[in-house]
Amino acid sequence: MTVTIFRNARLFDGASETLAEGMEVAVDGDLIKEVSTTPITSGEADIVDCGARVLMPGMIDAHVHVYISGLSPASLARPLTYHAQYATGFLRHILACGFTTVRDVGGADVGLANALADGLLEGPRLFFGGHVISQTGGHGDSRHADEEIECCGCRFAQMDFLSIVADGPDAVRWAVREELRRGASHIKIMGSGGVMSPNDPVDRCQFSEAEIAVAVEETTRWGAYVAAHCHPNEGVKRLARLGVRSIEHGTLIDAEGARIAVEHGAFIVPTMATIFALLDNGPRLGMAPVSFAKLEAVAGRALEGLTIMHEAGVRMGFGTDLLGPLHGYQGTEFTLRAKVLPPIEILRSACQVNAALIGQEGKLGCIAPGAYADLLVVDGDPLADISLLARPAGAGLAAIMKAGAFLKRTI
Repeated sequence: MTVTIFRNARLFDGASETLAEGMEVAVDGDLIKEVSTTPITSGEADIVDCGARVLMPGMIDAHVHVYISGLSPASLARPLTYHAQYATGFLRHILACGFTTVRDVGGADVGLANALADGLLEGPRLFFGGHVISQTGGHGDSRHADEEIECCGCRFAQMDFLSIVADGPDAVRWAVREELRRGASHIKIMGSGGVMSPNDPVDRCQFSEAEIAVAVEETTRWGAYVAAHCHPNEGVKRLARLGVRSIEHGTLIDAEGARIAVEHGAFIVPTMATIFALLDNGPRLGMAPVSFAKLEAVAGRALEGLTIMHEAGVRMGFGTDLLGPLHGYQGTEFTLRAKVLPPIEILRSACQVNAALIGQEGKLGCIAPGAYADLLVVDGDPLADISLLARPAGAGLAAIMKAGAFLKRTI
């Protein structure tokens, strides 16, 4: 197997505030073999001269929904075969943008993960949580108020490709165990109201403490963790205290909520890209008026929340949550965060922090011996200009490598 050597690189290792100059990195198979300040020699090496470009880890998007193919309520009723075809385009696009790993927090399943692993389609590494678990009338319950209850005769009121509605600790326990059985790396619950769901107030907490505690207990015993959708500050505090590891959005957080998240070691994954893309495009793409009204109620606090979390030292992950045709806005997460955050914090979020969040420290989101050879060569310095990573379809990237294989190479 040919060794690949990246030469004459300015290195961002996934965490450091400054670039290491004149670095060499050797890749053998799907792993990084050596990182050196001096020339690396190998008999059969493929030499990649970076020309003083920045070499950095492949990035991680920790909040995607690869099967959600549209914004209108009717789009959820499309056959799963349609959603799967949408997912193939989504995964190709996000990989071309430099995201060599994604975490799906609602919808993706073991079939898609196996198809990626077997090379049936091109895409990033996939960590999936399976069905989202929601209470009746919660953010994962897509039924409108005038719909009759559809009970399947078991412990669930409703189930589709995206979510399960489960009420009471016993039903939640069964749902968690079932998703873990099906290969989920984490369990996603709905900890508050949401924008896209038809009935629930966006600023209200969901699930009882007993139901949340059961989800945390079951995932912890399995060696996994709970991620929870949540907008309101009270929900953030409640979820952090109950042991939820990953709080998604956190849009209405205040200083106290941020402090409690830090005290309990919770990660928070803000999702700016979807908020502003929906503000610009939601109604014309079929977003329901009730949902757009809820979006407007939370959008004004979004960037302020980033500042609050940054000042408190919250471990902020990088996620986009772009739905349906909005995935073309992938790069805006960088430019929106850059309004209030320094580039180094944004890059760490997409590399070091997200790797820690998904339990892959030392393997993903870094450049170090023994890490997976997921690498990007950037035309320019993203520490000085983060917008380089926001260019459409990865136009700012000279090379993309995943698992030791080039997916793009212009040098």
